[in-house]
Amino acid sequence: MGSGSRGAGLRTSVWLAEKQGGTPKRKAEGHTGEGALDRERIVAATVRLLDAEGLAKFSMRRLAAELGVTAMSVYWYVATKDDLLEYAVDEVCGEMALPDLTDENVDWRDQIRDLATEYRRTLVAHAWLPQLLGQYLNIGPHSMAFADATLAVIRRSGVPPYALTGSISALFQFVYGYATIQGIYQERCRAAGISEEEYYQQVVDVVSNRLDSSETYRESAELVEARSGESIGEIWEHDFAFALETVIAGIEVMRDRSREQQP
Repeated sequence: MGSGSRGAGLRTSVWLAEKQGGTPKRKAEGHTGEGALDRERIVAATVRLLDAEGLAKFSMRRLAAELGVTAMSVYWYVATKDDLLEYAVDEVCGEMALPDLTDENVDWRDQIRDLATEYRRTLVAHAWLPQLLGQYLNIGPHSMAFADATLAVIRRSGVPPYALTGSISALFQFVYGYATIQGIYQERCRAAGISEEEYYQQVVDVVSNRLDSSETYRESAELVEARSGESIGEIWEHDFAFALETVIAGIEVMRDRSREQQP
C-alpha cells in the first residue's frame, strides 16, 4: 500500500477518489481518546516532516515513527503515499490569505499583488511544494479556493474571457519560477551550513574576480557592482516587486490592446 498509482491506469487525484467514495476516513483500532490518530494529525505531521527534512527523506515509515504508531496504522486513513502528499499540498495551500471579493472598491491590482505575494511566501516556506505542484492536479478545497479567488480578481481587470487563463499563467508561472529559485538557493545555503548572505557574498566575490579580467562580461560586472550595497534579502524583494509590476503592467497592456482591436 505504498506510493504509486491505483491499478494499471493513469493516477488521477485523491480528491476525485474521495468524490467517488474511494477513500473513506476510517477509525483505527487501538487509537481512541485524547491524541487519537486521524487524518488531520497525519497530514500535519507530514507537513512538519517535509519542512524539516525535505521530500527526498520522507517515507511512510518515517512518518509513522514521528507519530509513534505503526505504518499500517497510517494506512487506515490514507491509501497511498501519493494521496498523503496531495493532502499535504492542499493543507499548506490553506495558509494563503484570500482577498475580500465582496469589496468592489479595492483596486484589482492590489489584490493581484497580495495573491502573488501569498503564493510566493507559501512556496518559499515549503521548499518541497513546487515539485509536488507539478505532479498532482491540485484540486483540493484550499487549492480551488485560491484558484477561484485569482480568477475572480483577474476578471475584474477587464481582460477578455479568452485572455483569462493566459493572464493567470503569466502571473503565477512567474511567481512559481521565482519562488522555486529562491527556495533552491535557501536549501543550498542550509546544506552548506552558511547564511544566505555569506553564500551570496562568496558568489559575488568569485563572479567579480572573473569578470574583472574579461572585457567580454563588462555589462555583467557593472551590474554586480551596482548592486554591491544590497543584501541578498533586499535583492530578492526588490526584484520580485519590479517583476510583479512588470507582469501586471503587461496584463493591462494586453487588455487595452484587445479593446482597440474590437470592431
